[in-house]
Amino acid sequence: MKVANSKWLPAIGVVMAAGLISAGPGGIAAASPAARTSPVAPRAVTSPAAPPAEAVLAYHPSGRILRLGMRGTAVKNLQRRLDVLKYYPGKIDGVFGQSTLEAVWAFKRVQGFTIDAKNANDADRRLQRALLHPRLPRVLVPRGGSRRVEINLRKEILVLYNHNDIELISHVSTGGGYYYPCPGGGTCGPAITPTGNFRFLSYAPGWIKVPLGTMYNSAFFIGRAYAVHGDIPVPYYPASHGCVRIPMDIANFFHKKINFSTGGVGTPLYIRHG
Repeated sequence: MKVANSKWLPAIGVVMAAGLISAGPGGIAAASPAARTSPVAPRAVTSPAAPPAEAVLAYHPSGRILRLGMRGTAVKNLQRRLDVLKYYPGKIDGVFGQSTLEAVWAFKRVQGFTIDAKNANDADRRLQRALLHPRLPRVLVPRGGSRRVEINLRKEILVLYNHNDIELISHVSTGGGYYYPCPGGGTCGPAITPTGNFRFLSYAPGWIKVPLGTMYNSAFFIGRAYAVHGDIPVPYYPASHGCVRIPMDIANFFHKKINFSTGGVGTPLYIRHG
């Protein structure tokens, strides 16, 4: 969630940014990810496994650094590869935009790469080589249910499993650890995302106003206080008041991929330090 009228202040919010099903060759546009499937899906995750050989052969590193704002075939190839690996890059159009950047952030985190101000907008040669034989996300709760969501606070990533296969890996921004003004006066904090075992309880569509700001397409997991939700911005570092911020494009469909207790049994959510 973000503080009202302060676009760039840290906010209460869950962000997740990465690679579900996006438009690949013959795919469907990013506006309707629920209707798409990627041609090759890496098997999840009880033990590390390399992606299928045909997926490796289909991708060729460009040999040059790709950056936010660039266009061309090399960017499109990067987007297609991220899509195959379930990092949501947005529309596969050869434009290195914010959605592709957030998918790159998620991939960097899973591979153990450092993100800082110098490389935050880059997909460098090392990253592109890693796309050939990538690591899979560490499984946090192997017996947590065949359909579940895991959030790794140390890596700042969210992983959605469907039948124990990875369906989505997203960048997130969680609790920033700072103190902040309480709505009724005084100081609150520190801003920490709670760890534990939860279920998704309810969904609030669109932008809603809460005591600490606003949240978009909120999937609540503790009362009406903590949610996985869209926000602006979703930086590469922890910045929320305690919720889990996910990228806005992913927030447009994430709620369709999970169940809520208001309509039956809520999808399990596991939050760990990794």
